[in-house]
Amino acid sequence: MSTSDPNPMRSRDAMRRSDLPWSHRQNVFVRSLVTIASAVAAGVLGTLAHRMGASANIPYGLVLAFVLIGASAWCARARGGVPGLALHLSVSYLAVWCMAMPGPGGDLMLPIGFHATTIPWWSQHAGYIWLYGSLIVQLLLLICPARWFRVAPAAAPRNDAAAASADAAGKAI
Repeated sequence: MSTSDPNPMRSRDAMRRSDLPWSHRQNVFVRSLVTIASAVAAGVLGTLAHRMGASANIPYGLVLAFVLIGASAWCARARGGVPGLALHLSVSYLAVWCMAMPGPGGDLMLPIGFHATTIPWWSQHAGYIWLYGSLIVQLLLLICPARWFRVAPAAAPRNDAAAASADAAGKAI
């Protein structure tokens, strides 16, 4: 334990837990709510972004959408393990499917299943790639080893007095 710790009686586990990110320190209910919120956000924002650049045959929107859904799913598994990732997968895929349904005016946020010779290939297939790719990315994270999802506590910062005394002791030797 560090001499700069204001509460020297605090256990080593308590110090590590307090150094974890906020969402990792919460109870299961709050962690689940955070996972649900991030899954909805990732599904909706990914659906809105997936077609960027498709009309120019440069699908950078798909890349951004996959990075977003992958990062959100990684955090869900790090926060809640396999059940957290399963919750994230279910909610985010539901959000993507809901946005694939026709809206009140008949418009689609995720157009799929059309073919025309004048429309670029990426524009025609970006919807299918996003729809099934968002599922595949999360399933790939499901089969990855658990050690890839460990969040190590941050190192405790040293206060200036302890650092100065450690430096002075090091120079004296």
